[in-house]
Amino acid sequence: MAVSDAVDGYLARHRGQITQLGTFLDPLADKLLITSALLLLVSARAHVQGFPLPLMVVVLIIGKDILIVIGFIVVYLITSHTHIVPVWAGKLATALQLVMVACVLVAPELAGAVPGYRWFLRVLWWSAGGAAVLATLIYIRNGTRYIEQYERTQSRDLGD
Repeated sequence: MAVSDAVDGYLARHRGQITQLGTFLDPLADKLLITSALLLLVSARAHVQGFPLPLMVVVLIIGKDILIVIGFIVVYLITSHTHIVPVWAGKLATALQLVMVACVLVAPELAGAVPGYRWFLRVLWWSAGGAAVLATLIYIRNGTRYIEQYERTQSRDLGD
């Protein structure tokens, strides 16, 4: 799913077929994909045997997505505009999360064959969690700046 998402995004950009709906739905689909995978990988019944995903990593990543959705709603309620501007940290967080899920899924096959794979996986888990926190902070900063800019523009327009 992640590969088809990347190919779809690439084709849309290079063919000039980017739409507002696609700009909204693509990150939403990414969030649903990651959230579903994380909930399965952290669950007692569906985790990969011997490689349970740490609950804190799942909380950091899903927490980011919840805060971003709340922020999107707040920005819309204040400005009456949808403001979706991806940032490099968000793209990094999504990429790390997708790689993390893939690496957890293949862990039983690779852990015995690749020295240090368990260590690598732990670093990847916490890198994905850290990138989620960083992306959240950047999105909060950008959203706050957008609202402040909107309010300054509104005040200036009312003063004229």
